[in-house]
Amino acid sequence: MRHRSSVNHLGRTAAHRTAMERNLANALIAHERIITTVPKAKNVKPFIERMVTLSKEPTVHNRRLAFARLRDKDAVSKLFAVLGPRFKARPGGYCRILKLAKPRLGDNGARAILEFVERTPKETEAPTPEVAAEPEAAPEPKKKAKKAATAKS
Repeated sequence: MRHRSSVNHLGRTAAHRTAMERNLANALIAHERIITTVPKAKNVKPFIERMVTLSKEPTVHNRRLAFARLRDKDAVSKLFAVLGPRFKARPGGYCRILKLAKPRLGDNGARAILEFVERTPKETEAPTPEVAAEPEAAPEPKKKAKKAATAKS
């Protein structure tokens, strides 16, 4: 029976589930958008939202709490330097889950995009190709002359 066990175990042990949650959270902080399965996204969303709430008040105690849960210095520094100030005025709801139409190829699992609601401007803008004003005249490659086939008898 599953009485009083409300957590989704995802077919993993507790240690594996914790490590997976930590890895997904670190990847989301680093890239601000990840593609994963729907159950994993639903599992990690409350975890990452608690981390962003911690980062809104940049105290040493909150940094240590965040590091204890994430175990990644780069993720904690980005969390407190970039994400905390970005969501300072927002009362909650920092992440969203967008379900994708096509399932995973290997096991037909439902996929989802887990991303922050507000993204950094450099990632949302489309990269513009640099166009040179005057293209340099590059020498054209020489065409090879076709050799006539000589028939020897």
